[in-house]
Amino acid sequence: MSAMTFEDLASKIRKIDFCMLSTQSGSGRISSRPMSNNGDVEYDGDSWFFSYENTRKISEINGIDDVSLTFTEPPSLLGKPGIVIAIQGMASIVKDKASFEAHWVSGLDRWFPEGTQTPGLVLIKVSASSVYYWDGEKNGQVDIPRG
Repeated sequence: MSAMTFEDLASKIRKIDFCMLSTQSGSGRISSRPMSNNGDVEYDGDSWFFSYENTRKISEINGIDDVSLTFTEPPSLLGKPGIVIAIQGMASIVKDKASFEAHWVSGLDRWFPEGTQTPGLVLIKVSASSVYYWDGEKNGQVDIPRG
């Protein structure tokens, strides 16, 4: 198998809804929690996650913006191993209502009942600086295309 391209990995990420977002607490501890990209998966090097502003993860990102995302795909029914994708990047907190509208998908009102007008709503934007993968056979790093 040849090395994967960014487009190959973007195609894989498109199919994986949940990942683990890891932040740094500032006291040397790492905190991880599951996050959903909510079907917003036209991956271009940036990942988007809705959250409430008054959470520990937002406080940690405001203190140290280096984060990681880990996506895993299970093995196929034919026995081919799945893939693990680890993304290192910089997180930023977005409060722009136009960005909320651009990334909103149906079903999010389950957690954010007033839609994009939910009080305390923010977006976490993770801009990748490196993407590593392991598919059970090969591993590698891909470059992130930045316009």
